[in-house]
Amino acid sequence: MKEKLVVIVGPTAVGKTALSIEVAKKFNGEVISGDSMQIYKGLDIGTAKVTEAEKAGIPHYMIDILDPVDSFSVADFQKQVQENIDRIQEKDKLPVIAGGTGLYIQSVLYDYQFAASERSNEYHEQIEMEMERDGIDSVYQRLMQIDPLQAEKIHPNNRRRLIRALEVYDRTGMTMTEYQQKQQEESRYDFRIIGLEMDRPLLYERINQRVDQMVEEGLIEEVRRLYQAGLENTQAMRGIGYKEILPYLKGEQSLEEAINNLKRNSRRFAKRQYTWFKNKMPVDWYSITVETKNQVFQNILADLEGFYKET
Repeated sequence: MKEKLVVIVGPTAVGKTALSIEVAKKFNGEVISGDSMQIYKGLDIGTAKVTEAEKAGIPHYMIDILDPVDSFSVADFQKQVQENIDRIQEKDKLPVIAGGTGLYIQSVLYDYQFAASERSNEYHEQIEMEMERDGIDSVYQRLMQIDPLQAEKIHPNNRRRLIRALEVYDRTGMTMTEYQQKQQEESRYDFRIIGLEMDRPLLYERINQRVDQMVEEGLIEEVRRLYQAGLENTQAMRGIGYKEILPYLKGEQSLEEAINNLKRNSRRFAKRQYTWFKNKMPVDWYSITVETKNQVFQNILADLEGFYKET
């Protein structure tokens, strides 16, 4: 019998954290953060990391497990989240995944088998040298010939994904597209995905308010501390909430421009999140407003009751 798992998804600032706590309280659960940025210590304000008070005594996983200098792949995420799911289920508790990027959640639910070859620093340096010598377009054209479907998904300037797609082919003989098509379609879990959605104007207003609140709580100082620690070029600092503030700290933009860019990028990210889950995942959607939040949460808990008790 498959073990049960609840996943809560939706755009940023819609209320996923609060709902995850309520689900965990109701069904003897523990929460796993699905956010690929909350894994980093010291990245608190910009990631809207759950506070100790908000946790309400519910154990949380995948928070503050890495230093900002560390890199973290979707394969790393999958492995650690699945281990945490097993750990929670061994205690006869319900694992609840809160939030997260679509691909990361999908990799956990459907047990993606990632390319057998480990990333090679030497290979990446070799391709970087090719790019410097011959230009990115030359390397991109090679991917177009090898794997045109994957090339269409990758922006020519996205060096990391471009190199990885070539690396998978060069080291396994299988294109990334072929590899993805072989993925297991049936999940190892008996899962239910709850999606929170909100009218676009209201959601964007909430996102803008959240950014203003982050700034008031010390976001600029948080990014400055990381920048002064020499972390500008780390994976952690490429996340939304951090990369937008750097131009201000470097004297390249005004604070107002940086904050406006952060709001814009957060809104765009929310739209991408929503589109991904709408198109790629079997989500039960619930529309929510500030006024209806409590009632909607009660409806969700009632709907999950049957799922939780199914044998």
